[in-house]
Amino acid sequence: MQISLTGRNLEVTEALRRYAEEKVGRLQRYLERITSAHIILSVEKYRQVAEVTLRVRDLTIRGEESSEDLYASIDLVVEKLERQVQKYKGKIQAHASRSGRPQDSISSREEEPRVVKTKRFAIKPMTLDEAILQMDLLGHDFFVFRNAQTDEVNVLYRRHEGNYGLIEPGP
Repeated sequence: MQISLTGRNLEVTEALRRYAEEKVGRLQRYLERITSAHIILSVEKYRQVAEVTLRVRDLTIRGEESSEDLYASIDLVVEKLERQVQKYKGKIQAHASRSGRPQDSISSREEEPRVVKTKRFAIKPMTLDEAILQMDLLGHDFFVFRNAQTDEVNVLYRRHEGNYGLIEPGP
């Protein structure tokens, strides 16, 4: 696994780099197909944030945690990623058992989440500012719209710090 580390608003010491790389490297015990990991450590006022993005084949697994201590944030985000990786691995094993392939052990698991509601609506072209206004008026955390400038379907979402994010289709 290739690990890259970035520090934002802080100098990453060698001890901090070793600690983060060792903790994230342990995730390969759960899933050996991890090709790369990108660790971002940052300081924002009183929060010390650890973000980790894992690439597993064509899948991205991401976690972010914050606390008053950067080492604790690293521990928390690795625990979160362990849960996500184990959940992903469980789904792969469940899929394999449904397809008739043998499985080492089947653990009792909760019912998997499923789609319980489908909504259909007309998507009218609008500008990004109009989409933000519409999302705020509806009180939603995300909004799907056709971008009037690109004529592509975009997803606008509210980020946890209060700003907005935009998802656009790529090449």
